[in-house]
Amino acid sequence: MPEQIIYLVDDDEALRDSLIWLLESQGFKVKGYPSAEAFLPEIRPDMTGCLLLDVRMPGGMSGLELHDRLRASFCTLPVIFITGHGDVPMAVSALKKGAVDFIEKPFNDEALLRQVRQCLAQEEENRARRRQDAEVSRRLGQLTQREREVLDLIILGKLNKQIADVLGISIKTVEVHRARVMEKMGAQSLAELVQSVMAIEGVNRG
Repeated sequence: MPEQIIYLVDDDEALRDSLIWLLESQGFKVKGYPSAEAFLPEIRPDMTGCLLLDVRMPGGMSGLELHDRLRASFCTLPVIFITGHGDVPMAVSALKKGAVDFIEKPFNDEALLRQVRQCLAQEEENRARRRQDAEVSRRLGQLTQREREVLDLIILGKLNKQIADVLGISIKTVEVHRARVMEKMGAQSLAELVQSVMAIEGVNRG
């Protein structure tokens, strides 16, 4: 599993140094940057961890602009904005664009650490879900056309007899295809099969 890194982008050197010390004292791996421009070369879609990002950095690219760049680069790194007095409306705007949270200066160390831990735990969970979805997609790609047709009808809640009638095949043949679908998809139960496929295809049958 890739190591999670806390990236810190803030033009205030004293604040940056104190935050790095605080986070490293808790066992986190931290990388600090004095500007959004300095951080840009680091951006990759597969980054893990989280980003602590100052909203307002005079003289260069703002935190909001960097956040937009991240999303444009398909980077899913969660972002916690650091805001000064009067920047809350900007932070709220960032939340609407997908930022995880924001903290106001001066902030409480314990509150910051709690937010970072929650952020990292959520990021790890999201990454595990993406890996699982990718595996389900890979397995779906291994199904034959007929197996996929059977699977689609299973997801619609059809019984073997109904599937046989729709596809014009025998119930025995449906049972064979159904068993192969379960095996190829690595599903232990019908519920697991349906849930895994619906999760990646965004099917809402509520």
